[in-house]
Amino acid sequence: MKTSVRQRVPGLALLIGTMIFSILPLLSMLSAALQPQGTVPLGLSWPSDPQWHNFVDAWRVAEVTPLLISSIILVAGVVPVAALFAAMAGYGLGQLKVPGGTAVFLLLLLGLTLPREATIVPLYYQLREMNLLNTRLGLILVLIGTFMPFAVFWMRAHFLSMPKELTEAASLDGAGAWKAFRYIQIPLAVPALASMCLLLFLWTWNTFLQAIVLIDDPAKRTMAGALQNFVGQYSTDVVLLNAGSLLIMAPTIVVFLIFQRHFVKAMISGAVKG
Repeated sequence: MKTSVRQRVPGLALLIGTMIFSILPLLSMLSAALQPQGTVPLGLSWPSDPQWHNFVDAWRVAEVTPLLISSIILVAGVVPVAALFAAMAGYGLGQLKVPGGTAVFLLLLLGLTLPREATIVPLYYQLREMNLLNTRLGLILVLIGTFMPFAVFWMRAHFLSMPKELTEAASLDGAGAWKAFRYIQIPLAVPALASMCLLLFLWTWNTFLQAIVLIDDPAKRTMAGALQNFVGQYSTDVVLLNAGSLLIMAPTIVVFLIFQRHFVKAMISGAVKG
């Protein structure tokens, strides 16, 4: 169905406004990152002599290389495990008649309401009792538990939108719940899984509070922890801080651009089916 120009104008205006609102902060950070070191950038202005070496200096000052390796290890430990558990739990709560499933789902919803600041102290003492304090394994377990309520909620919403006739037809052909999940439901859930993995990657990569509190060794933290290297006792290097922030954000932007098609597809699919 074709829409008139009058109907399309509000949507285009909203899209352009959203793009400007999203891009302007990045342009402001880029212009500030290219200013001479030691200066205080004011407003959005392109420097006459861009200092591109600021990115190299920021990489060196923040010691980004070990943090980059640490972030990759954390992402590799969190995203696949959380996606697997969330897919199985979402399938059980959305397609199967699990005893006590409603109570479990309500408990997960309660987990969505808990702020991370309220749980960080109990987690600290719990990891200390488990001898996992200052280890990446401990942080990986914490992040999986932190992201699990939303991940299960996301996958449950997808499996609820799938027709139950698929599972019933598979059972008539002799396939159990596990085979139906593996060979039928998972292939159909690729857009939802991809978009959820994208969110898990972004959240893990940008983790700051848990990494700072639960890990004492700076080299074992995430790249977001590198920002503290630009903050001194009496001053802050604003130019290098902006350059370092862009370096930290670059991988997340690249990954989002690569997988945004799956994210949009999952959102549209959920909206249409809902």
